[in-house]
Amino acid sequence: MKPFRFKEFTIHQDQCAMKVGTDGVLLGAWASLDKQPESILDIGAGTGLIALQLAQRSYAETIDAIELDDAAYEQCVANFEASPWADRLFCYHAGFDEFVDEMEDTYDLIVSNPPFYAEDVASGNPFRDKARQSNSLPFDELVQGVSKFLTEDGIFAVIIPFKEEKGFVGLAEHVGMFPNRITRVKGNPDTDFKRSLMEFSFHQNEPIIDNLIIEEGRHQYTKEYVELTQAFYLKM
Repeated sequence: MKPFRFKEFTIHQDQCAMKVGTDGVLLGAWASLDKQPESILDIGAGTGLIALQLAQRSYAETIDAIELDDAAYEQCVANFEASPWADRLFCYHAGFDEFVDEMEDTYDLIVSNPPFYAEDVASGNPFRDKARQSNSLPFDELVQGVSKFLTEDGIFAVIIPFKEEKGFVGLAEHVGMFPNRITRVKGNPDTDFKRSLMEFSFHQNEPIIDNLIIEEGRHQYTKEYVELTQAFYLKM
């Protein structure tokens, strides 16, 4: 499988069940760096895409990632080492539950593109199915762990299915985190919302809610989508 080339880095993905996709690129581009985080954590790193995007966008000295799958972990490390920011990137080979039990570090920004197909998924590829099923990282386990690692003024950014938005807010509020910003994403003007980009913190505010449409027509990207992703895609 050919590597996926971005403007400032390349993603090799032949060993990863979950390939480069729009969800990851969106989250890596959308996550706020307004507070200039010094430490970032990417939960479920896969190829390392989101961590690499944040390395490109930020001056954070510490960018840690966690990846459980053996092959994905090795590929993530290789992608980190081949990037211009290798000295700032580190991947732990662990499950999030192990990480929660053993680590004491805190982070100013935590991001996750978690597995979220709770229903049985049968693509014919057991590794891809495992990567996509939420029972490998339940949402409640995710938010509980994030609440332990997030600094007092830190931000947690996540992308989930739109239909899970309300339930996810409830889980987050249960551990003292509140939505500050939500962007609902649809593929084109005629389709239903598919994803929710969500930002949480320990501070309760009226959330800023907006929408993002990716395409006006086939391969006709909206101005908003181009502005969000043009720092990464070669042809934007």
